[in-house]
Amino acid sequence: MFPQMASGYDRAITVFSPDGRLLQVEYALAATKRTPLAVGVKCAGGVVLAASRRQTSPLASPPEKIYKIDEHVGAIAAGLIGDGLILVDRSRLEAQYHRLIYGEPITVRNLAKRLALFKQQFTQYAGLRPFGVIMIFGGVDSGPELYVTHPGGAFYAYSAFAVGRNSEKVNEFLKENYKPDMSLKEAIFLIFKALVEASETREVLKPRSLEIAVVPAEEKKFRTLSEEEVADLLKEWGQLQEGGQA
Repeated sequence: MFPQMASGYDRAITVFSPDGRLLQVEYALAATKRTPLAVGVKCAGGVVLAASRRQTSPLASPPEKIYKIDEHVGAIAAGLIGDGLILVDRSRLEAQYHRLIYGEPITVRNLAKRLALFKQQFTQYAGLRPFGVIMIFGGVDSGPELYVTHPGGAFYAYSAFAVGRNSEKVNEFLKENYKPDMSLKEAIFLIFKALVEASETREVLKPRSLEIAVVPAEEKKFRTLSEEEVADLLKEWGQLQEGGQA
């Protein structure tokens, strides 16, 4: 009986189901859970953004998941790749508009709010569909900030957040092990451990399968780590694991 009821209310984004749900928004949110895992963590040392990269072919480079939005802000687009590219471009435009009009960099909160309002428009008008993307914004204003925007147009502040496959396990791990006074390196090591703990096969992490970016609290400059830097961090973390220190 429920599938028959649902099918009558999920054909248009502007139609509520009898229990007050917008089913197209829920479908968009479900699309974000099929993407490779992405994690954002803020700490005393700044902000870390990390994403698993899935190689679709040995002849192709893995798609980019973490993007520079402004000098002090980066973002992860978790979900449909095409939708994510549109939202990344929109985020960059919002940051540029703010600099031109106000002569100062946009705050991470304001950027997340503007993008959330943009996404909300696609839940309100006939002929549109919501973006199948969760955006994780990380940056440093007066201090480290981490915000998440959902397909329905809501945005939330987080200390740590994961989205994608097995993200429920990662979020539970982060709740138990997150510490706000961590350094950037400690936050990266926390992400490494969370990724391994969430994996059903406890697979070994590889530099090529990880994309990591940081925004240090002191420098306030977004930077993507090279594959060599990720490899060095994985090696150091592995040595700590063997020594029972992490």
